[in-house]
Amino acid sequence: MRIDAHHHLWDLKAVSYPWLMAKGVARFFGDPAPIQRDYLIAEFREDAAAQGFGGSVHIQVGAEDGLAEARWVQTVAEETPDWPMAQVVFCDLTAPDLDAQLDAFQALSTVRGVRQIVGRAPGEDAVTGTNALLDDPAFLRGLQLAGARGLSFDLQLIPELMEKTARVLAQAPETQVALCHAGSPHDRSAAGLAQWAKQMKALSALPQVTCKLSGLGMFDHDWTVDSIRPIVAECLAQFGASRVMFGSNFPVDSLSSDYATLAGAMRELVPEADHEEVFGGTAARFYGMGA
Repeated sequence: MRIDAHHHLWDLKAVSYPWLMAKGVARFFGDPAPIQRDYLIAEFREDAAAQGFGGSVHIQVGAEDGLAEARWVQTVAEETPDWPMAQVVFCDLTAPDLDAQLDAFQALSTVRGVRQIVGRAPGEDAVTGTNALLDDPAFLRGLQLAGARGLSFDLQLIPELMEKTARVLAQAPETQVALCHAGSPHDRSAAGLAQWAKQMKALSALPQVTCKLSGLGMFDHDWTVDSIRPIVAECLAQFGASRVMFGSNFPVDSLSSDYATLAGAMRELVPEADHEEVFGGTAARFYGMGA
């Protein structure tokens, strides 16, 4: 089964997403106006199935109430049993009642992991201060607890934080980690990509880290097959196909291409011998889904 390992859904009547409904606010991934509407399973599934996908992993996307979002996603999954879907939820790993929160999430059969964003983009990070998680002992304890419970951690960060983050993750070896968006190489100059590749070695050296080929359009809406070729090649070289998985990051990446164009580019760039792993096998193992 082919699996899209990173996408979002939202029903603006069911769950509140303050960031999504903010008007006139430019984000690091561009102007969100075109996606400030419901994006439901039927629309996503139509695009994904047309490219051969048969299941997916829903990633939390900044809901006002993470548990409400997770419960809504659970309902969607139950209503579409012929589309296998796992989910990664938002949970503040520094929360004093973390055990109770994780109990509530793990009562939902689709929950496989948690995500708490460490870094989005240099400018936004400077405002939010989210990078400070790496210096918080409670964050490390939360990572360790998640792993002990069999939950994975989806890691979104920027290259500048990779070495520091690797030192934290090394202290939570039981926790399986999915590196979102290939580590967000935001500087697409030759020097920027060289630095990203160098920094990423700290993460690829950790056996618990798997890399997602996702979100590559967020920092370059004019990407081409050739422009992202070195990113895909470097991820495969450092992690190997058994630790790389494809994710569309839709509908966010619909700001830079349609689904068919994105999937086609990835099929072209990933060697055919690696398709089974990158487009399904890796995600099935990582998120505990039927292959």
